[in-house]
Amino acid sequence: MGKLTKKQKELMSKVDQNKLYSLNEASSLVKEITKVNFDASVDLAIRLGVDPKKANEMVRGIVRLPHGTGKNVKVLALVTPDKEDEAKEGGADFIGLDQFLQKIKDGWTDVDVIVTMPTLMAKIGSLGKILGPRGLMPNPKTGTVTMDIKKAISDIKSGKIDFKVDKDGIIHSSIAKASFSADKIFENADELIKTVIKLKPTSTKGSYLKSISMSSTMSYGIAVDTNLV
Repeated sequence: MGKLTKKQKELMSKVDQNKLYSLNEASSLVKEITKVNFDASVDLAIRLGVDPKKANEMVRGIVRLPHGTGKNVKVLALVTPDKEDEAKEGGADFIGLDQFLQKIKDGWTDVDVIVTMPTLMAKIGSLGKILGPRGLMPNPKTGTVTMDIKKAISDIKSGKIDFKVDKDGIIHSSIAKASFSADKIFENADELIKTVIKLKPTSTKGSYLKSISMSSTMSYGIAVDTNLV
């Protein structure tokens, strides 16, 4: 690691590495230690006592954050012509079908979420090798394969996110921007944590919430006391 600057040392000194903070404290502190010239994302890393290799211990879900993520989520609606007006009303950034399927085949993936209809999944399935690794494949479990196109897009635009535990048993998710008030950061974080707790697999033994860390882009991690959430 390179030599720390005076500013970095000052920010690092604000975080006691031996302390477990309450979620409220962490939500205020993360704003204090975020000193960058852009609106940094605030992230949570939740380590769970599960074995993701076991199908019955895979933790995956969706949550609507009370204050959104602060990010402008670009949505592509792959729909038939009769659903295009509905997609437009929902706020989709890109709307169409065959022309976008071809663009994706040619390597275009400049979107954050793709929403489509059940009847079109056979067409879209062939793009799995492109969309899958980028987390863009529509999935009924995350509400992105549906006939209610308008609602699906509106939910995404207003702060609905999906999350999944990774191979190391950790859920990583952006839950706010550093420009949010501490109260809004807390409420978004609290909503995600409560949702993860509700999804605890019945087969899980021992401690479920192993650790929680809050950080922002380029900031130090703040350890959150799992007994206080």
